[in-house]
Amino acid sequence: MSLRGRAITGPSAFAEPSQAQRAGDAAVNASYRKVFWHLMPLLMLCYVAAYLDRVNVGFAKLQMSQQLNFSETVYGFGAGIFFVGYFLFEIPSSVVLNKIGARIWLSRIMLTWGVVSGSFMFVHNAPVFYIMRFLLGAAEAGFYPGIILYLTAWFPAHRRAKVIAVFMSAIPVAGIFGNPLSGEIMDGTDGLLGLAGWQWMFLIEAVPAIVAGLALYLCLDNRPADAKWLTAAEKSAMEEELAQEQVGKHSPLSLGSVFRDGRIWLMSFIYFAFVTGQYGLTFWMPTLVRSIGVTGNGGIGLVSAIPFISAALVMVPIGWSADRNRERRWHLIVPALLGAIGFVMAASGTNIVISMGFLSLAAAGVLTCAPLFWSLPTAFLTGAGASTGIALINSVGNLAGFASPYMIGALRDFTGQSQAGMYALALMLVLGSIAVFLTPPRLVNR
Repeated sequence: MSLRGRAITGPSAFAEPSQAQRAGDAAVNASYRKVFWHLMPLLMLCYVAAYLDRVNVGFAKLQMSQQLNFSETVYGFGAGIFFVGYFLFEIPSSVVLNKIGARIWLSRIMLTWGVVSGSFMFVHNAPVFYIMRFLLGAAEAGFYPGIILYLTAWFPAHRRAKVIAVFMSAIPVAGIFGNPLSGEIMDGTDGLLGLAGWQWMFLIEAVPAIVAGLALYLCLDNRPADAKWLTAAEKSAMEEELAQEQVGKHSPLSLGSVFRDGRIWLMSFIYFAFVTGQYGLTFWMPTLVRSIGVTGNGGIGLVSAIPFISAALVMVPIGWSADRNRERRWHLIVPALLGAIGFVMAASGTNIVISMGFLSLAAAGVLTCAPLFWSLPTAFLTGAGASTGIALINSVGNLAGFASPYMIGALRDFTGQSQAGMYALALMLVLGSIAVFLTPPRLVNR
């Protein structure tokens, strides 16, 4: 018998739950807590490594640009070309993952990008910088949408926003610990064995990805049915709840119809808008902090962690609220608009305290958007097209990771200031909020 066992028809459906029904619900909740604590620490560790290797180029820039004579535009283009490789290989990688399973393919992805990330220590000119960033994007392609798809196999929609928020809190965690770590590595190793501090930073920070990739292969189960650490009753209860989620969803999309579905392209635009703000913040945070008067790599690293601490404190409670109320749109619109306000006011700040306060508001707003966003498309995507749909949205949206740093670098070179770039980031967050508002509530509020 299922652990839930709740009748949903007849007059008794409106009665108070019986003691047995409450016990069944408690057992199901306990099963999901067990799954949460088994999966999420490892997945968070993996994403911390992923995000650190993706954006630590922002810290390397503080030394590398001067030593290799990179302009702001060269750095912005190199930081962003990561997402061209990511875009080109995202869907093929996600299709392979769907065929052979998350455990093997996610492990392969992490091991590959760890090797590529460590190889950045050999960058010596702009063309090599561009090639390595492209290869890093190609190596990492499929990891993030693969994790999102993987979580849909374990958690139903009404439990998913909080789970994805916890997973994506790895972004501020990477900033909280990674920024000071990067600064200290660069200061502490500069000149050691004839290598610059930024070269040591790339080499050392590639190690966690390789270790985590091996851990994924050893510890990950593809779906609840494979988990030996779940009881038969726990598996049955979870499978029943996941099956009930499919009731009322649209018919499964074929791979070809994904590209013709207007909902997919609306989601892609929304994600593009929010990712523009996210990577504008993370790639340029060390430079923005230095521009408001903070000096020294170690000091910049510590101060750069403050906005990420603010984001970490906000992301999970808002995800919990979205799940509890089964409301997605306003839980996404409000943080995006607050992020836009933060960018505008930070650009207008007159001292370090004011600027950092509003940068913290911007970080809390924009980094909260990503986990809440994924509760929108995963509420209606199902069937064979789900992996392709998620990959398409993620790959198109992440092109903003190319456009955003390149745009900010070009605007900084053109104006000599950072304000214009921050205003552009705020505008994209507002446009994304409008698109979310235009999304029908019945499509996503599950």
